[in-house]
Amino acid sequence: MNTHAESEIRQLIERWMQAVRDRDIQGIVAPYTDDIVAFDAIKALQFKGKAVYQAHWEMCMGFCTGPMIFELAELTVQADGGLGVAHWLNRCGPSEDESQCGFMRATVAYRKEGGQWRVFHEYWSAPFDMETQKALFDLKP
Repeated sequence: MNTHAESEIRQLIERWMQAVRDRDIQGIVAPYTDDIVAFDAIKALQFKGKAVYQAHWEMCMGFCTGPMIFELAELTVQADGGLGVAHWLNRCGPSEDESQCGFMRATVAYRKEGGQWRVFHEYWSAPFDMETQKALFDLKP
């Protein structure tokens, strides 16, 4: 493992999380590669390409128009050579009604390009109850 690389990825995640809280679309998509493949928990089965995923982020920001909660828990980062992976639990929702907040799971894959860590795959999911087909946003770590 490479602790320097892991530290760089952690810093990138911190900046990215702040960009989401700030609703800074350019900051959100800045670390994505042009050929990113993303599996988000909302709407489509997959998103291919930075422009397509950016449009999805813009749509998502429209759902939570007031102040938002977007915070991570249990972050794990591993990197070796030019590849890295991180996973965490992410709590998100409107800060004015925390009963609408819930945890999701995130796994993000990074590769080093031109000396910078870039996101080439992002995966978000929510656990669900197979009997009711409902997402279980009320689970806590």
